[in-house]
Amino acid sequence: MGLFSSLFGGSSNKTTTSTTKYGSTKTSNPFVISKTNNKGTKSSFVKGSAFDKVNQFVNSNIDSVLNDYFSPSLDSVTNQALLNNYMKNLQSNAASTLENNIISPLADRNMIRSSQATNMYKNLSNNMTSNISSYINELLANSQQNSANMLNNMLSSYLKGFSAISANQAQSLKTSSGNATRTNSSSSNNSSDMTDSAMQLLPYLLMMV
Repeated sequence: MGLFSSLFGGSSNKTTTSTTKYGSTKTSNPFVISKTNNKGTKSSFVKGSAFDKVNQFVNSNIDSVLNDYFSPSLDSVTNQALLNNYMKNLQSNAASTLENNIISPLADRNMIRSSQATNMYKNLSNNMTSNISSYINELLANSQQNSANMLNNMLSSYLKGFSAISANQAQSLKTSSGNATRTNSSSSNNSSDMTDSAMQLLPYLLMMV
């Protein structure tokens, strides 16, 4: 019987399969929404949030800022904004200072003629023109550094948005994994170890019995 058992004995293989189904979750904060299910995780910025606006601004303006960096120009957005602000403050402060601190006190004491006041305003205008010209030269000299600073600020804010997305995705996946259901299934596979050579010996074995 030992010979029959070794030649014709069957064997049974048992296989266990584990299946995990992640729970559907939605994780959100004021800036990011993440949705996770068994197919994966999708995230997006909350419409109108700070990170959403930063993302749109950077994508819309990065080309012009890069161009300003590599080709400095007075016509750049940054330089025009700085120049306009400088001119506005210069004109307002200079005119106010001349009027309040010089012309008005002298006029109150009848110590100034209209022609003298006119010359003062003319000199003021010439001085402002000279100051603006100097500021323009300074702007062009510092233009590349200003553009580099803007690029750094833009990209820093941009990356912070995607760091927020990454953190929210991780939290969403963690929550979904905690809600996951796991199913184990088993299957058996019976097989015979009978070989071709044993089949050929079968008639002789039967005669020996």
